Amino acid sequence: MPNPSMLARQVDDGSAAEQAISAALARLDEVRELPVAEHVERFEAVHSALSDALSKAENMHSGPTGGG
Repeated sequence: MPNPSMLARQVDDGSAAEQAISAALARLDEVRELPVAEHVERFEAVHSALSDALSKAENMHSGPTGGG
């Protein structure tokens, strides 16, 4: 028999997404110190991190999808 605590949905208050956004923005602040040739790579990494955080926030807001 499964353990009920294993089945319980963990509460996500959004703090993980907020931390990911803060970390991404901090990486963006560092772009001034990088050679221009590395700016695009940094912008792409920050964009990816922000997109992931947005996706997680949307999933948290809409709840799980699919069946049950």
